[in-house]
Amino acid sequence: MHSFWIDLLVAIIKILVILGIALGIGAFLTWVERKVAAHIQRRPGPMVVGWHGLLQPLADGIKLLTKEDLFPRYGDKFLYHLAIILALVPATLVFSVIPFGPEFEVFGYKVKPILSDVNVGILLAFALGSMAVYAVALAGWASNSKYPLIASMRKAGVIVSYEVVIIFAVMGPIILAGTLSTYEIVQKQIEQGLWYIWVQPIAFVVYMFAALAEMGRVPFDVQEAEAELVTGFTVEYGGMKFGLFPLVEWYIEGLTLSAIAVVLFFGGWSPINIPFVGFVDPLFFLGGLSPFVWFILKTILLFLFILWLHWTLPRYRIDQITQTAWKIMLPLTLINLVLTAVLAPIIWR
Repeated sequence: MHSFWIDLLVAIIKILVILGIALGIGAFLTWVERKVAAHIQRRPGPMVVGWHGLLQPLADGIKLLTKEDLFPRYGDKFLYHLAIILALVPATLVFSVIPFGPEFEVFGYKVKPILSDVNVGILLAFALGSMAVYAVALAGWASNSKYPLIASMRKAGVIVSYEVVIIFAVMGPIILAGTLSTYEIVQKQIEQGLWYIWVQPIAFVVYMFAALAEMGRVPFDVQEAEAELVTGFTVEYGGMKFGLFPLVEWYIEGLTLSAIAVVLFFGGWSPINIPFVGFVDPLFFLGGLSPFVWFILKTILLFLFILWLHWTLPRYRIDQITQTAWKIMLPLTLINLVLTAVLAPIIWR
């Protein structure tokens, strides 16, 4: 009974930490993106509210919360609000299967820094992520307006296309690890002494492009073609309801997809991996904190890489986006999958 209450307390702490990461850091990343974009374009970005505009996310939150809550006259109120829930809740739940570091002890109690280490963690992560298509479709349909509907259909088409691609891309690392558990995939890379990025470069490149499509980032942001569809499927939303969609789509999903890429291709919390040399840990002086710092550092760098691509590439047409998925990326992932299945037993024998 005593162990039950300890397990419950640890689970509650993990949930609070995950919610803090998902919602708190997600809001702060709006400032990060503005500063990164500004420096790429040789301008200062937010500078007025707080030091270097550091309090800008707080000001934006207050502005969104105090705006008038409007509702389209002919909209479907139930579906209108359900779309927001379907966007926010599954995206946040993905954090429950992401391992932030190795197991450690606190007062003799072993703590595994993952909320739910299920044996199908990767499958669960992408199953939750695929719920975004329902949120997008409902948001466009519930507004009862042609512009949000067109934008939602565009976005849904992109998500469906790249969901197939991203699933085949992650199959390579899964075959090498021989497990669907996110925690075990990291452990396997440490045991085998090799990050999977070194043997799965094609899968990683395809994964990153598919991640951009999942988030609706450039060059795949056709649902927000300003000249045609204003702000896309969120055009009939106002106030904080409007703010939640980009918070989920661009930042929470961006963090989760970056973290999953770290788990699958960059050895999770393991230090720097150099082929034929092994693991090198320049942060050894941090001791037990080193693995957690490595995981956070890798995730942040991948997220910044996504921002760099977003503010560099041009926007594609919708037909170019879908053709790229089905005619280029899907065949590449299938070839990579076959090669991995054939060569994996030879590499790890």
